[in-house]
Amino acid sequence: SKMPLLSVPKEVAVGTAMLGVAFATGMLAGKIYPSLVFGTPSGMIRKNSPLRQYILDHSLREHPLLKKLRLVTADHPWGRMMVSCEQAQLMANLVKLIKAKKVIEIGVFTGYNALNMALVLPDNGRVIACDINEDYAKIGRPLWKEAGVEHKIDLRIKPAIQTLDELLANGEAETFDFAFIDADKESYNEYYEKCLRLIKKGGIIAIDNVFWNGKVLKPRKDDLAAQSIHRLNEKLLRDARVNISMLPVGDGVTLAFKL
Repeated sequence: SKMPLLSVPKEVAVGTAMLGVAFATGMLAGKIYPSLVFGTPSGMIRKNSPLRQYILDHSLREHPLLKKLRLVTADHPWGRMMVSCEQAQLMANLVKLIKAKKVIEIGVFTGYNALNMALVLPDNGRVIACDINEDYAKIGRPLWKEAGVEHKIDLRIKPAIQTLDELLANGEAETFDFAFIDADKESYNEYYEKCLRLIKKGGIIAIDNVFWNGKVLKPRKDDLAAQSIHRLNEKLLRDARVNISMLPVGDGVTLAFKL
């Protein structure tokens, strides 16, 4: 079927163009794993390369409490689950660009990105933060409070599908501006579909780990996560309800702009 023409608000259209400029100037983002590389026209940027450090040194503007939480999380046995600081900065810039007030985050971990987005939301803004493990979130909660944004973060400790269904049942369809999906991969399609109902036209859904460490290229039959992500990637390509940009950085991030 014929794909739709761009018909999103001017701010989102400008934001999409800005993303292209950001790529050209090296503002790269994504979750980093040791075996993963960044792709650029001039070569490959590895996690510990001097060029990646240059990118961080010349683009990262990290709030002191974000840095504090990042360093604490880095020492956690599962610290690599945290969204990278440069990707979080991109998410915050998108939230600011579209003047978001209501945000959904699926997968909170220690709360780095919840804090990141809460910092740029207006005082009456809120992040519906979905996770099933409160112990991890307890690591970040004191820093949410120290930053003065704890009141903006509504932490829901229950399966995210249940929270999303509750929001829909409460009449909150098409009232959210931004969603970030970074939880169990087998449920990605269901998260996406429910977020698409909750996000208003012109809103953005950011889907993390769309490369799944390269395993989407040839998903094994026993790798349900890779299969799930690959199916969603193929679906998004043909989904006439959104315009998309799959960003080939880190572990892959797709931005879906609701039409």
